Amino acid sequence: MPVKAVLFDKDGTLFDFHATWGAWTARLLNQLADGDAALCQDLADVIRFDLQAGVLKPESVAIAGTMQQVVKLLAALLPHWSERDLSREMQRQACAAPQVAATPLGPLLAGLRARGLRLGVVTNDDEASARHHLMREGILPFFDIVIGADSGFGAKPDAGPLLAAAHQMDMAPDECVMVGDSLHDLRAAKAAGMGGVGVLTGPAGGDVLAPHALAVLPSIAALCAWLDRA
Repeated sequence: MPVKAVLFDKDGTLFDFHATWGAWTARLLNQLADGDAALCQDLADVIRFDLQAGVLKPESVAIAGTMQQVVKLLAALLPHWSERDLSREMQRQACAAPQVAATPLGPLLAGLRARGLRLGVVTNDDEASARHHLMREGILPFFDIVIGADSGFGAKPDAGPLLAAAHQMDMAPDECVMVGDSLHDLRAAKAAGMGGVGVLTGPAGGDVLAPHALAVLPSIAALCAWLDRA
C-alpha cells in the first residue's frame, strides 16, 4: 500500500542525537553532582553515559527510554532531590537545550507535505518538551500530530502511541511508516503494523537497525529518495 503518512521520532531522527544531547548531559550531571567527582561518575554510570567521550552509550535508557525512567535512576543517587523536583528541573533544562538538526528541516518537511503526506512526531520525550523544540525550530506547523510518552498512549516500543497517531490522522497503520534511530522505534512500528525506516543519526549502528527495518538511511535527508523507490 502506498505511504500516506510519515511518523518521525524526535531525538536522533529530526535532530542529531550526540550533537544535541552529549554536552547537555555532561553539564546536567556535573550540576547535579555539585562538584563531587565520584558522584558525577556514579550518575554517569547509572544512565550509561561516557563522561570522557561525552556520549551516551548505545544501551543507555536515555536514548530510547522516557524522561521519567532517567529521573528514577538519577534520583536514586540524589537523596536531596525528589523525583518530582528532579523531573521539573530536567524538563526545564531540556526545553532550553539547543537542537542540532539532522538536515535542514524546513525544506525537507515542506517537500513531504507537497507530496500530500501527513506528518507526525512520536517521541518518548514528554509532549510539552517536544512541542517546544519543534516550535523553536519553526517546524511545528508541519506536523498534524505530536505524541509524547506522557500523552496517554504509552511509550515506544509499545504500539499504542503509533496507533494513536495513525487514528488521529485518519490513516490505517499500513499506510504509515515510522522513521527512527532506535530499535524502540522499529519494534513499535512492527507492533503497530507499520513499516519502519532506520536512520543513522543516533547511537545505533546500521547492523543493529537493518534486521528490523525496511531500509536504513544515513539521515532523514535521504527519505524523499527512499519514498520515490518504495
